[in-house]
Amino acid sequence: MKLKSASLNRELSLVAAIFIMVIVFSIIQPVYLSTGNLLDIMDQSVINGLLALGITYAILTGGIDLSVGSIFAIVIVVVGDLLVRGMNPVLAIICGIGLGFLLGMFNGFLISKLKLQPFIATLGTMSAYRGVAYIITGGWPVLDIPSNFRDIFNSKFLGSIPVSIFVLLAFAVVGHVILKYTKLGTYIYAIGGNEEATILSGVNVNRSKMLAYAISGTGAALAGMVLLARLGSGEPAAGQTYELNAIAAAAIGGASLAGGRGTMIGTLLGAILLSTLKVGLVVVGVDTFWQYIATGAIIVIAAYFEVIQDKVKNIKFAKKKAA
Repeated sequence: MKLKSASLNRELSLVAAIFIMVIVFSIIQPVYLSTGNLLDIMDQSVINGLLALGITYAILTGGIDLSVGSIFAIVIVVVGDLLVRGMNPVLAIICGIGLGFLLGMFNGFLISKLKLQPFIATLGTMSAYRGVAYIITGGWPVLDIPSNFRDIFNSKFLGSIPVSIFVLLAFAVVGHVILKYTKLGTYIYAIGGNEEATILSGVNVNRSKMLAYAISGTGAALAGMVLLARLGSGEPAAGQTYELNAIAAAAIGGASLAGGRGTMIGTLLGAILLSTLKVGLVVVGVDTFWQYIATGAIIVIAAYFEVIQDKVKNIKFAKKKAA
């Protein structure tokens, strides 16, 4: 109950922070509050949100996934090549999701079966996967992506809402259901909280970790296909440093890098908060360099908020024990 209460408080704080940002930017520049701009904020959240939602699963196990940007790139060039060769768009999307799932699963294999540290394992695959993306295309972009594929992600619902926003929300809902209502979700939280105790409880920790990283790869695959549809071309260099933004969104959303704590709703709100900030700074005319500083400051504040929460929790525990 305490964990749920802490998560709820964090999520409410994020909603309040987003609301305050919207008000402040709207006062400075009224156009910020227009329907089109608010939809643009959500649309700008899609790619980072999908990456962040996926990587949250790896973080919950007490690990990290530095390879999501490279998985992003491989899926872009592979799906792009399949489409150019005439594959049905729906089948190409399924292949892309499957590829992301398998690449993520391989990360999980390195970590769970070969006992590599998550940072080292995914640092290695980050480089290897990027190299594969370049080898597939020879370093050249995949051009002339068919419009029937692009229309799947770029079309508008009710005339104004991009379908890609619903892709983000659907992935968040599925991720939330898995974490909250399935055994896999329970095991993932348990592994991040205390892996040794989870092993002693008879849980197949290796399988749970592999699935957690597979979901991380799936999020990267979906994000890659959204970008492919937007640009109409597949760049093997795409997705570089995207993993940092994804980790930032998850951390801002309350996912503890030590594992065992975090929610899909929190991560989604973290991604939206980052987009709210970035779009707001653009609208009010702040220089790009200052945008990096503002984003970094938000990340540091979010991390310090975690430290304060832990201190308060420890103080309460000590008082309760003394009583």
